[in-house]
Amino acid sequence: MVQSRLTGNDTPPVARPLETPRAAGVAGLVFAALFVLSILLVRKHPAAGSSVEEIRDFYLGNSGRLAVVGVYLVPFAGIAFLWFIAVIRNLIGEREDRFFATVFLGSGLLFVAMLFIAAGVGGAMLAAVKFRDEPVPSPDSVALARSIAFAFLFVYAVKMAAVFMIVVSTIGTRLRIFPRWLVVAGFLAALVLLLNVSYIELLILVFPAWVTAVSLLILRTNRSVSQPENRSAT
Repeated sequence: MVQSRLTGNDTPPVARPLETPRAAGVAGLVFAALFVLSILLVRKHPAAGSSVEEIRDFYLGNSGRLAVVGVYLVPFAGIAFLWFIAVIRNLIGEREDRFFATVFLGSGLLFVAMLFIAAGVGGAMLAAVKFRDEPVPSPDSVALARSIAFAFLFVYAVKMAAVFMIVVSTIGTRLRIFPRWLVVAGFLAALVLLLNVSYIELLILVFPAWVTAVSLLILRTNRSVSQPENRSAT
């Protein structure tokens, strides 16, 4: 009786399946753009051995403002990457294996977590000076914060990104959803990131480049699938 009064008839409402948003296909491209932009902006942080005057000029000048923008772009990059993970899972569908799914989700989520920690540590003192009128930190404090942020980004986040690339490339090989060149490129890039022990800053850009290639492939595949459906519907 209550249901019939709410709907105006005796027919129960039909539940509509939840469909993947069309905009989800560009999540990887959004992540790559925001990630690269944030890295380039935060990269202008004072280098090791900077003097007190150089640190003061950075924290109180335009370079510091740009670095703050880079820090605040990191959460949006992480959100876009979570959407990218969902896009990959949607591509796999019911063929998903529990073993690979566990490593896939775990490495992706840990990458986002390490990325957030690195941005938080690297931008904490900068945000404090800009928004809370805290004093400019000493060179020793800046060096310590920079070392911790670099460790989380280039030791932990990069390694999780490498594991993520290996798992996705393996899934793409077994399910034959990726071309051979993309699989080989994914494995090679992952090995470079996994075995690298230096702090080469621009090396981390290998990961967003790979995400861009995977995203473009997914968008191309979805477009080729939707076109025959539209033709058959007409």
